[in-house]
Amino acid sequence: MNKNDRLRSYTLKELTSYKIHGRTDETQDPLPLFFQGSGVEVNVTGTELWIEIEVDYAMYEPWAWISLNGAFMSRQMLMPGTYSLCLFRGMSPEAVKNVGFFRELQAMSEDDACHLLIHGFRSDGVFLPVRERSCKLEFIGDSITSGEGLYGAREDMDWIAMYMGNSRNYTRMVADALDAECRLISQGGWGVLCGWDNDPRHNIPSCYEQICGLAKGETNEKLGAAKPYDFRSWKADAVIVNLGTNDAGAFDQPVWTDPVTGETFKLYRGEDGACHPASLERFRQAVTDFLVMIRRNNPTSHILWVYGMLGDELAPAIREAMNRYQETTGDGNMAFLLLPDTTEETFGSRQHPGEKAHARAAEVIAAYLKTIL
Repeated sequence: MNKNDRLRSYTLKELTSYKIHGRTDETQDPLPLFFQGSGVEVNVTGTELWIEIEVDYAMYEPWAWISLNGAFMSRQMLMPGTYSLCLFRGMSPEAVKNVGFFRELQAMSEDDACHLLIHGFRSDGVFLPVRERSCKLEFIGDSITSGEGLYGAREDMDWIAMYMGNSRNYTRMVADALDAECRLISQGGWGVLCGWDNDPRHNIPSCYEQICGLAKGETNEKLGAAKPYDFRSWKADAVIVNLGTNDAGAFDQPVWTDPVTGETFKLYRGEDGACHPASLERFRQAVTDFLVMIRRNNPTSHILWVYGMLGDELAPAIREAMNRYQETTGDGNMAFLLLPDTTEETFGSRQHPGEKAHARAAEVIAAYLKTIL
């Protein structure tokens, strides 16, 4: 008998016991994984487990990572096509194995063809219920939250998918410390008001209320990326925002010009080198407006704004904006937390925080959240 004859194929819709991680359109079949950290978790007996996936891209190939019984097992580049990957084999048949398959790469706003879909599984085991975690955390951020620079040598500077990682960034560490289920929405180079290059289109609030407004193009639209996100379907106990780093960088970049309309945008410094008051006020207002949006969609969540892993120039402005919001609304269910700056010893590749820097930040965030949750 062919060894594959032992394995039974299941589509996700045929299974009753599995957990979906990350923002997605759960009505889709196959299931799209839009964000880093999104994936599928199963508990299964048997000796062998395969996952069937569908992959495509134009420029930036998706990566994925696998966990087995809570331990990191592997990460790999995914090639185009529809095919199966072996998640484990040769294991004791009676034992229940907890297996996670997760997208490692952020949603790619610069590659409309990039997508990763899950069709189903093949196994000789039985699928069992997956337990609920102790709490739910939503992380909102930029390249730091996307795990840019976590992999690769310190001198590596290419902007490629291989160097991005969710498997060992601060969001994963916090989730592990709190036994939490987490969802991420982040994009390298984007900010609260504008991107690192002063492009005002590159702000996270503009796509926060969609399932994945970062993923563009006809394919992603058909997969449900542009649909409104149903915040009621997954209520976060805490929303952690890590934004402001790219807005700070924009103060030192040239004026951005819209290639279609010719309109310009710029965050300016004064003659003394300090952030110009008018530009600072635009940034503060963007923070306040985003807090209003987050609270509207997450009425009971604790909102935690963290900042400082790559400089803390805008920390006073963020604090001022949060204080203004609290005074206006009376909403005290929020806090600001300054994170340890990345040092020469804790950098990863691309001049971004490495694993040690993420571990230091995660320790601070987790310690605080434990007092709240």
